[in-house]
Amino acid sequence: MEYTRLGSTGLQVSRVCLGMMSYGSSSWRDWVLDIDAARPQVRVAVEGGITFYDTADVYSLGVSEEVTGTLLTEFFPRREDYVLATKVRSPMSDRPNDAGLSRKHIMASIDASLRRLGTDYVDLYQIHRWDPETPIEETMEALHDVVKAGKARYIGASSMYAWQFAKAQFTADLGGWTRFVAMQDHYNLIYREEEREMHPQCLDQGVGVIPWSPLARGRLARVPDQHGTTTRSSGGDPIADRMYNESDEAVVHAVADVAKARDLPLAQVALAWMLHKEAITAPIVGATKPGHIEDAVAAVDIELSDEEIAALEAPYVPHPVLGHQ
Repeated sequence: MEYTRLGSTGLQVSRVCLGMMSYGSSSWRDWVLDIDAARPQVRVAVEGGITFYDTADVYSLGVSEEVTGTLLTEFFPRREDYVLATKVRSPMSDRPNDAGLSRKHIMASIDASLRRLGTDYVDLYQIHRWDPETPIEETMEALHDVVKAGKARYIGASSMYAWQFAKAQFTADLGGWTRFVAMQDHYNLIYREEEREMHPQCLDQGVGVIPWSPLARGRLARVPDQHGTTTRSSGGDPIADRMYNESDEAVVHAVADVAKARDLPLAQVALAWMLHKEAITAPIVGATKPGHIEDAVAAVDIELSDEEIAALEAPYVPHPVLGHQ
């Protein structure tokens, strides 16, 4: 495993982040693993050198945070040995103040997350998308107070328009408040729209990029005639159906061609491509089998040639901007 700084901060993270959304309660999503089924995946991650773990309060409505806190405590001897990230914004109930990025919700949510995670602080506290109903000044000051209270070391944001991210950072500067150090956005070989504005902005501002769905919900890990074979996609995936279409199959075939020539799994090639990108700090990889994590760890050591990268990128077709809601 390799380690790198998160953006321009001094925080060292592994080049692969394990996404913990897959662990929690199957009553939330039928493909989610409970704690006993999740334990082997986390063990493989720890043994592979992964020190960076990402969850959110909304995943399994809090159970993912409980599982994450329990398992990381089991496998790491000290809290200082891993980097823990969680998120706030998504509805946790149908009560009017149990969602969004108001000061009230942020302050209540960080305390609830810390209780579920069993820790005094998170390393990275992220807003789970933009909240159009709350003034950004209110959000940034509340996040700053979370940091100053010692409940979060850094703050980050997730999928939004580049102008929104710039507005948030400018607002933080005006108020003398904490800036975002990370952007968790939707990015993979099939969806590369973030290369137009968000990634150049992050490079310019020293912000680390930690993409979600680096394998396009598994589409980049299987040739097209194998799609729909996972538990997650067997009943249909309406989110992915909006994001991806038949034109993307040419990209998957390009990945398959490079993988065949190198005698590598498709997933390793797709992740290796992402790790070659200057803006990328660490892709967030979801895993329901130990092999998924092993592929991600192995991808760190794969060197792709300029010709291979060009072949992987050539079939790309522009997409509508998606993933911001």
